[in-house]
Amino acid sequence: MSETFTKTMARNIFYGGSLFFILVFLGLIFHTTRVLPERDHRENITPQVVLGKKLWEDNNCIGCHTLMGEGAYFAPELANVYQRLGESKDAIISFIKYRPAEGVPGRRSMPQFNLSDEELDALAEFLKWTSEINDGDWPPNIQG
Repeated sequence: MSETFTKTMARNIFYGGSLFFILVFLGLIFHTTRVLPERDHRENITPQVVLGKKLWEDNNCIGCHTLMGEGAYFAPELANVYQRLGESKDAIISFIKYRPAEGVPGRRSMPQFNLSDEELDALAEFLKWTSEINDGDWPPNIQG
């Protein structure tokens, strides 16, 4: 095969490859627009979930924790904390509420935020809501 690589061959490869990947990209767009409505659960957003999200942001929880893989990796993933603590909002509330003010001896730990009962319930409701999102089985294990 002593044929040389010509400009015409290179151009045909470029155009053919470009067309192929444009079609793949359009197929992915079409698939995503069909699948996303099935995964959406925005109708479950309550004022309590909104308040929990605001508390999550105001207290910079993502500065230490990850939520669905986004955030810092200092503390555990919280997208599945509701399942990890036995599908109990009370367990989440107790865990946050009864943190020792000085932390756990021997290691740096989550600070005590002194949230009200309403705020704790809202934060637990937000974490429960995030656990119901179809996130493609993330995190890969229950420990987060």
